[in-house]
Amino acid sequence: MRSVKYDPARVRRLLAVIGLSIAAALAAGCGSQSIDVPSDDPAHEGAQTFLERCSGCHTLTAAASQGSSNRSQRNQGPDFDQRKESYKDVIYAIRNGGFSGAIMPQNIVVGQDAREVALFLAHYAGQNVEEPARPTEPGP
Repeated sequence: MRSVKYDPARVRRLLAVIGLSIAAALAAGCGSQSIDVPSDDPAHEGAQTFLERCSGCHTLTAAASQGSSNRSQRNQGPDFDQRKESYKDVIYAIRNGGFSGAIMPQNIVVGQDAREVALFLAHYAGQNVEEPARPTEPGP
């Protein structure tokens, strides 16, 4: 059997690496994402599926997703905090890979999962729409 020599410098380096890994995980929010839809809400399952399957490309606060926050990336989909969607349009987009068919995979969710995501988006999308002020009177 081989004896292991205690090396204080090696132990310190190992502890530093472990500490940095934990700090990086906490800073990244590892495990802290949670949806903002009550578990008794009919849209809860759709929110969970959205977080798992759609949050990489789409933003929606209710699903704790910020996928479209970096608009410089080509694969970033619409920000659903800023865009209202109907159930019918969501089903169409899921089946056809969005509306252009260029980036979003077709049928990224199917069956009951697709219906639940559509229900969730139809209810929660567009809740932070920033509309420009409208003039109250016509100009001169």
